[in-house]
Amino acid sequence: MMKHIVRLLILTLPFLFALVGCNSNTPTTEMSNDDMLKVLDIKINKHPQDAELLYERAKIYLELNRVNDAIADLSRATSINNKEYKYFMLLGDAYFANGDVEHSYSSLQRALELKPESAEAFLKLGEIAYYSRDYDRAMEHLSKVTAKDPNNRTALFMKGFIYKETGDTSNAILLLRKVCDLYPDYEPAFEELGVLYSVHHNPMAVEYLNAAHQLEPTNTNALYALAMYYQEGNKIDQAEDIYKRILDIDDQHKLAWHNRGYIQLFTYGDYPLAIEYLTRAIQTDSTFIEAWANRACAYELNGNKEQARHDFQHALELDHTFQPAIDGLARIH
Repeated sequence: MMKHIVRLLILTLPFLFALVGCNSNTPTTEMSNDDMLKVLDIKINKHPQDAELLYERAKIYLELNRVNDAIADLSRATSINNKEYKYFMLLGDAYFANGDVEHSYSSLQRALELKPESAEAFLKLGEIAYYSRDYDRAMEHLSKVTAKDPNNRTALFMKGFIYKETGDTSNAILLLRKVCDLYPDYEPAFEELGVLYSVHHNPMAVEYLNAAHQLEPTNTNALYALAMYYQEGNKIDQAEDIYKRILDIDDQHKLAWHNRGYIQLFTYGDYPLAIEYLTRAIQTDSTFIEAWANRACAYELNGNKEQARHDFQHALELDHTFQPAIDGLARIH
């Protein structure tokens, strides 16, 4: 009999390349972005070589997700004035938002030439290296930050995250606990540490995941990890209670519906209720292959082989190599 429990742990690495809220003067804080663009367009038409005006317009373009326009303005600004650190920093952001890692990296490197001690630039370079899976280079950049600021929250968190990704659990826990101790209001660190403990079936998961939920009550990631911890520890009642809490926050949470269906199917043997919950998961995401396969099992065990066959076949339409569906069809033929 096919069983498939879904553990999806959401990564909480903060996105450092902020495209909004840049610290610089704009024409007026009370104007809309469209109105500010109109004002800047007029000013730039009159003063086309004013790099600062181009920079200001580029910030608004980024807020509006007009990334190519921002890159064009920032390229002009840096050609007019190639000594301004903030122009190259924002250009690095824009290239990164456009998926151009190479030019983002080179822009940030130029920013570092202008401001060699910039923690912000090193952090962003570390993030680029992380996303490129160049963990050694990421650590090199982040270590330059912590060498000068041993308690830098973002650098410590990212280094802990990299240790986790590379399987160095001990160092990951060490750094994430340090972040939690230094910054008791920083929810991502509590969540990530709780998830790490949960994966390793460590009871400390409960403390950190509960703390993460208290810090951010509407974030269901920590609750889901906690529910999985209880479910995998065969504490089904606690898991079910938390799945209900998740659905009170987000009634479209497909994983909570799926896992409630899984519990009814394989723990309590309530096949009609399992079908109901798994159907809700499928309604939330029609490509949720595990939900299709588990609902097929529920139909099969409930004596409806025709519907079971339909669901197994649909799962194979989503992925023709999905072994549980292959086994299921072979079983009911």
